[in-house]
Amino acid sequence: MSGRLLAISDLHVRHRGNRAALDRLAGTPDDWLILAGDLGETEEHLRTVFEVLGPKFGRLLWVPGNHELWSTKHSPLQGPERYDALVALCREHGVVTPEDPYPVWEGAGGPAHVCPMFLLYDYSFGPEGSTKAEALAWAAEQGLVCSDEFRLKPGTAKTREAWCQQRLDATAARLEQLDPALPTVLINHWQLRRELVRIPRIARFVIWCGTEQTADWHTRFRAKVVVSGHLHLRTTDWIDGTRFEEVSLGYPRHWRTEADPMRYVREILPGPAEGPAGGFGGPIFHR
Repeated sequence: MSGRLLAISDLHVRHRGNRAALDRLAGTPDDWLILAGDLGETEEHLRTVFEVLGPKFGRLLWVPGNHELWSTKHSPLQGPERYDALVALCREHGVVTPEDPYPVWEGAGGPAHVCPMFLLYDYSFGPEGSTKAEALAWAAEQGLVCSDEFRLKPGTAKTREAWCQQRLDATAARLEQLDPALPTVLINHWQLRRELVRIPRIARFVIWCGTEQTADWHTRFRAKVVVSGHLHLRTTDWIDGTRFEEVSLGYPRHWRTEADPMRYVREILPGPAEGPAGGFGGPIFHR
């Protein structure tokens, strides 16, 4: 098997410039493409992405972002029911989801288990020891409230943080069953570690960006690479010898719409041979 394992997220195809870029996104049948969430807000947005990109790549892999989980008058399903409907849509198009067996990448940089995950967040990225209510009040002091508070409805899960805990428990149990001889590529829309959330203008938005419970998952589950989106900041970091890739495209103001959109697709494997020796390597920005 040849080819590369590639990734992009936050395509947000409801924006005209992003939708045009989707058609211009080239691919090769030997490459797999990870779609790390926030492709759009509706089932039709996802269907469009899959129909355009499916023929261009050997395999598509998807994890949900918060935008895909939003409930609207056109997509009234909530919480796990909404997520299950999106998984069913993916399967109609042969797209690998967090509910499917984790495939093994056998190409350059492999072998490695490729693990799409859906973990959500639990407000634990707020001030140490704070409750959810305190974290929300802390963010509100800077005028910040995420649209998730109105649009990402937990449905039968009751609360977003309870849903997050369910997802964490189920995903960790699956990862524990993997062959320990192989490394992993962990994929989640939200960040696995708080220090990776570097958005100074809206710093307290951090509470909607992940959970402290995954801080050691890159070592616990032998990650060669961790892939995420959500921040609209394309960065590469090294922590404990693991490469962390934020792979967002973002809204049209976050990228050069006149550029070849393939420049925003990140190579996950094989990737660079090695990075900084230990510790927090700091960002490599890709604007």
